Amino acid sequence: MDKFSVLKRFFGHTSFREGQAELIDAMVGGRDVLGVMPTGGGKSVCYQVPAMLFSGVTLVISPLISLMKDQVASLKRAGIPAAFINSSLTPRQLTLVFERAAQGQYRIIYVAPERLETEGFRRWAKQAEISLLAVDEAHCISQWGQDFRPGYLKIADFIDILPKRPVVAAFTATATDLVRQDIEERLRLCDPLRVVTGFDRPNLFFDVIRPKNKVDALLQLLISRREQSGIVYCATRSSVEQICHLLCDHGISATRYHAGLEDEERRTNQEDFQFDRKRVMVATNAFGMGIDKSNVGFVIHYQMPKSLESYYQEAGRAGRDGEKADCILLYTSADEKTARFLIENRNSEDLNAEQQEQVRLADYERLRAMICYCRTESCLRGQLLSYFGQAHPQNCGNCGNCHRKVRRVDATKITQMILSCIMRIKEKIGYYVGKTLVAQVLHGSENKRVLALGLEQIPTYGILQEQPLRRIRFLMDLLETEGYLRVEPQHETLRPGQAAPAVLRGDRKVELLVRVRSKSENETALRQQQKRKVPEHGALYEALRAVRLEIAQKERVPAYVVFSNATLADMAKKVPRTLSEFLEVSGVGEIKAARYGAFFLAAIAAYDENR
Repeated sequence: MDKFSVLKRFFGHTSFREGQAELIDAMVGGRDVLGVMPTGGGKSVCYQVPAMLFSGVTLVISPLISLMKDQVASLKRAGIPAAFINSSLTPRQLTLVFERAAQGQYRIIYVAPERLETEGFRRWAKQAEISLLAVDEAHCISQWGQDFRPGYLKIADFIDILPKRPVVAAFTATATDLVRQDIEERLRLCDPLRVVTGFDRPNLFFDVIRPKNKVDALLQLLISRREQSGIVYCATRSSVEQICHLLCDHGISATRYHAGLEDEERRTNQEDFQFDRKRVMVATNAFGMGIDKSNVGFVIHYQMPKSLESYYQEAGRAGRDGEKADCILLYTSADEKTARFLIENRNSEDLNAEQQEQVRLADYERLRAMICYCRTESCLRGQLLSYFGQAHPQNCGNCGNCHRKVRRVDATKITQMILSCIMRIKEKIGYYVGKTLVAQVLHGSENKRVLALGLEQIPTYGILQEQPLRRIRFLMDLLETEGYLRVEPQHETLRPGQAAPAVLRGDRKVELLVRVRSKSENETALRQQQKRKVPEHGALYEALRAVRLEIAQKERVPAYVVFSNATLADMAKKVPRTLSEFLEVSGVGEIKAARYGAFFLAAIAAYDENR
């Protein structure tokens, strides 16, 4: 077989996506690779196809048990013998996997990085013919990445103990240049082929909403998406608990996931979501890495993540099947305090003091970029792609900011007032203070702290008394984003930026983009949802979904493991009536056609009779 035969027979596709064929050819030719491809871009196919062409076994290092189970279930149904080795197996099951692996019964084995250090696994690995070692979620090996996992640092040492070095392949969806360099060095890749296919996900609609009331905004967004499955991310466990209870109280089918739950509850809740028994998963970032649920129609962040890497990876769990999906972030300035708290309390026991300080500073730099994304009035997709170093048009036409009306205003005078106030406060009390106190002084507040420090006596006290405090804070946020102000991370004090002297002298004009307020802060996101087209051939599509659900329930697997929504949509469009025609549907391979074809063809025949 060649790579195209494998692709069609087992995966049901006739052509490769961008970068896949190039990476596969390199691996089959014996060369290491580094692939950076967006979530849903087909990373797994890049190592699954070579696995069927190599004579030995392919070892896949994967961080999460849930990912392994999903991948193995999908591979088995496609006719590819696969297994996983992790802590969920009983001793008897583990022994059985090793016995079958020794007999060469598997082409792909998934394993957690921590397993590489165990004596039993190493003993098997030294005797096995390992042709390819693929590292999934490879950014976890970098301390500069958002999901650093010390267990990944052991991978290179494990490779060294093998009698013959396999081809090594690393894959990730989110990696800056620095993280990519770290991956190559720490995995000791040998002259790797580097393929970065781009980070854009055209099917995803991005939006940032700045609501007065987050709870109301969240409920409105979920009610408008009552037919969809989705994820609501929260920054803390307590927020997960509160929001999950809130949604259930409002009749929304929701469950929860965070590291504080017992293992059994986490497993049950995750399966409820994956099997569509619960429509909404409310979770911390402990949920989702590698989750292969294809029919996630939206990802809503109730609180701002700590980095754009984390945000893009979490948001990217929407629309994995290529269908349109929404990625919406609810942002308030309070999110920044939560993010800073999490950075200062990050658990870095595996790093020394100097490394911890380097990581903390890197975390703050990533947080700064995340805050800029939340505040910008320019194209949101453009902000994301710029961060990852990808060129893009000025406007994407598929994000909240591109849909909103904005106007450019001359903010020179008000900027001078704010800068002058910051400096007057410093002159009066000898140190810089936070945004809230500066805003109160500008507004003319009689707050106890303002009076205790004697700040009502400075010339800039009350010069913006006609402006609401919320508006003053908003303007300071914009000025910080543009570099006219800066916040010192550790104490969150507000200071003049590099351009401040020129503005105060009148040598520099300040112009800001300000959105024209609509009736509702989340009107754009709601409007985007309402524009979604009803799938063509809707009645047949729903009939096929019913067949898929019945099969999934009988086999006790998530529905998307049988066929993805995109495959059902293509099936409904092509209306196959014979097995050969059924094989022409995108995503239908020979094994699945033989296994499920009769059921779906019968549903199509019944549809024809009833029309």
